[in-house]
Amino acid sequence: MEIRRATADDVPAIVAMLADDPLGATRETPGDPVYAEAFKDIDADPRQFLAVAVAEGEVVGTLQLTFIPGLSRLGATRALIEAVRVRSDQRGGGLGGTLIQWAVDTARERGAAMVQLTTDASREDAHRFYERLGFVASHVGMKLPLR
Repeated sequence: MEIRRATADDVPAIVAMLADDPLGATRETPGDPVYAEAFKDIDADPRQFLAVAVAEGEVVGTLQLTFIPGLSRLGATRALIEAVRVRSDQRGGGLGGTLIQWAVDTARERGAAMVQLTTDASREDAHRFYERLGFVASHVGMKLPLR
């Protein structure tokens, strides 16, 4: 398996994984051209890394890694992990842990002082998964939907 930067050709497989769970099924629309435009914005931004895990020529996992420069913590850069997904037929085999470790290693290589992520409050299995990997639920996350 390899982890690499996503290409425009990977977008349909990524969106299919985003839509393949109870939450994603209510908010994603595979095939909508809006994803191609969003990909262009992500790909053009040097602080974004949309990664895919590829096995036997097929996209089997994804995550987005965002680097956020800041003033706090002595001007530290944070790395934000978002949209972690593993294709349903690949779950339970360690791929998720491999993706997260890749993200942590990449963040460290790029000088980030911290890696952070959010996970929906209803995703109890995901909470346990991240805790097993060393993440700590140290903050309360809040969101305000704008659309």
